[in-house]
Amino acid sequence: MANDFQGELKEFALVIPVPTFIEREQIQVVDKALLDHLDAYSAPRLVEYFDEDPCRPLRSDMLMLAAPAAAGSAKKEHRGVTIEAQYTVGEYDILILSAKESDGLEIWLKENGYKIPSGASAVLGSYIKQQMRFFVARVNIKEQAKLGFTYLRPLQVSYDSPKYMLPIRLGTVNANGPQELFVFALSAKGRVETTNYRSVRLPTGMDLPLYVKGEFAAFYKAMFAEQVRREDMRAVFLEYAWDSAFCDPCAADPPSRAEIEKLGVSWPGSVFVTRLHVRYDRDHFPEDLAFQETADRQNFQGRYVLRHPYTGDASCSAAEDYQRNLGRQQEEQAQTLATLTGWDVGPIRRKMTGGQKISEATPISFWQSLFER
Repeated sequence: MANDFQGELKEFALVIPVPTFIEREQIQVVDKALLDHLDAYSAPRLVEYFDEDPCRPLRSDMLMLAAPAAAGSAKKEHRGVTIEAQYTVGEYDILILSAKESDGLEIWLKENGYKIPSGASAVLGSYIKQQMRFFVARVNIKEQAKLGFTYLRPLQVSYDSPKYMLPIRLGTVNANGPQELFVFALSAKGRVETTNYRSVRLPTGMDLPLYVKGEFAAFYKAMFAEQVRREDMRAVFLEYAWDSAFCDPCAADPPSRAEIEKLGVSWPGSVFVTRLHVRYDRDHFPEDLAFQETADRQNFQGRYVLRHPYTGDASCSAAEDYQRNLGRQQEEQAQTLATLTGWDVGPIRRKMTGGQKISEATPISFWQSLFER
């Protein structure tokens, strides 16, 4: 679990329902670089193709572009809340709680300095009815200072459970707007998908205007927001699915076997990586995410294409056909970008050609200009 938290670290608290008791040995603080590498490896990417001389045989080249507590195990009960265990792991102070009533747990959390908004008891109550415990973590500022870290390192919690799920509803209680979540699932058999929400593949493989290369982050944010809107924020999006032993080509090098094992993989053999991306709030995602592992090993990645036109001298009938088609291809790229992002196509066209019309920016034959008037 890696958190993008803004604010004073003393205000940070993590409350996660877990289906079983957690021993100290089941909790680790891991190197942030592990998740950074997995993120880079599976991230959506641009590829570039350079058109060759149309008078030569066709070939393309591709470039890749939370209050501190002393460690102990004595159980204490107050307001129906039992502290089943308490640990200090790295820079985190961790409690394992169980509760009898949601109101009592909500009051207990508030009394102990956790900023739980009113109304949280309804969500807490559903987990209590499932006899789940609560993994609670706060940053121990003194320990963090001694360790020398200025950011929150990821927490790793290992346990066995027949429930293949990720609790997300508690995070919506005090959320400031929709939440953004990336799930990296490592499996032995194949792709992982959600069972209680639609799993949707993001659009991929489209040709885009060349200027997107310098604005890829803005494009991707807008594209993702548009897909969320079209699905009424009720879908989980697949961004990547691939065997970690290879990629063709990679956005970054595949994670090593040593890294895979540090992330929790204990089985021998292949590891299939699934990257899911979800934007959610309490109105559109009233249930926690439930998953299943499938036997689908089909490769997928969010991949977007830039095609550089040939700009050298060429004189043959194929070159004439090539030039006639360039304007049409650029218009298709503009329309594709507008459709993917919801942006107005007019500014896209102007940005592609520096204020000219696309047809003016690309040489065309006299007869084509007659038909397009």
